[in-house]
Amino acid sequence: MESAGCSAAAAKGAMGSPRDRSMVPERLQRREQERQLEVERRKQKRQNQEVEEEKSDFFAAAFSREQAAVGELLKSGESMEQLEEAAARLQGLQKLLNDSVLFLAAYDLRQAQEALTRLQAILAERRQELQPKKRFAFKTRRKDAASGTKVDAGRGAPAAEGVPTSPPPLKEEGGIGSSFVCGFSNVESQVLEKRAEELHQRDVLLTDLSKCTIKLYGNPNTLRLAKARSCTLLCGPVSTSVFLEDCSDCVLAVACQQLRVHTTRDTRIFLQVTSRAIVEDCSGIQFAPYTWSYPGIDKDFEGSGLDRSRNNWNDVDDFNWLARDMASPNWSILPEEERMIQWD
Repeated sequence: MESAGCSAAAAKGAMGSPRDRSMVPERLQRREQERQLEVERRKQKRQNQEVEEEKSDFFAAAFSREQAAVGELLKSGESMEQLEEAAARLQGLQKLLNDSVLFLAAYDLRQAQEALTRLQAILAERRQELQPKKRFAFKTRRKDAASGTKVDAGRGAPAAEGVPTSPPPLKEEGGIGSSFVCGFSNVESQVLEKRAEELHQRDVLLTDLSKCTIKLYGNPNTLRLAKARSCTLLCGPVSTSVFLEDCSDCVLAVACQQLRVHTTRDTRIFLQVTSRAIVEDCSGIQFAPYTWSYPGIDKDFEGSGLDRSRNNWNDVDDFNWLARDMASPNWSILPEEERMIQWD
């Protein structure tokens, strides 16, 4: 009898109380739900990764195909019409890159932009080869210089005699040679200006400038500022890329598809950009929205092809700072109270 009683008690203990019996299915059900959620999360993560890989593969294939087509046009182009077709396809390539920056790895983005830069340089060289020689006669250079002197004198700034307003060939600057056909070089403490008819779809180079104010009213194709110290640069909409290199203590107002800043420090940039700005080997860079305006800027924006409603001025990639969970120490947002600048 005692043995039978013990067996019954053991059986009852194994079954547990009614509450315990009801809790077992709930715990199992909750555990099963958590397991299913985890499976779904992993599945979604794989799908997202596959989508990104597919987008990257599509970009790589499309970019490579169009890059080869543009290269062939530039190689065989014997007329301005062929070069203009190459220029249009280059703009399409830039748009493809701009639309892909959200999912491209930093390395792939950098390689693609460098390839675009090389093609743009070749295009500029071919354009210059096909232009009439008379455009590059010394008479034209003297006319440009006189124009630059007139602007400076109108502002009351001393004009430096013998300073060319068009920059000399800069083969040391990326091997581009004399592809930049408009700009200023080796000038100090002057006000420099160029108008829409001088800038339209031309490549602009500004180099070796100190304590200058440069105003570019119009729509250039590309813009490059190199070796500038304590300068203010105001520029209308640039159809493709703006490059800033080896500058310090400058203030810029630029609108463009792509901005790339190298080896530059303590510079404020008022920016309108449709892709993402890139900084590399920089420090003390501050960004704010583009605020410069002048009569005719709306027409220049239309001609540039830039989407004025799209501005990623505060979306910056720092190639020297890859940590996603911490802000780069090399650039920052310019405080609003410091953005009130009288451009004129």
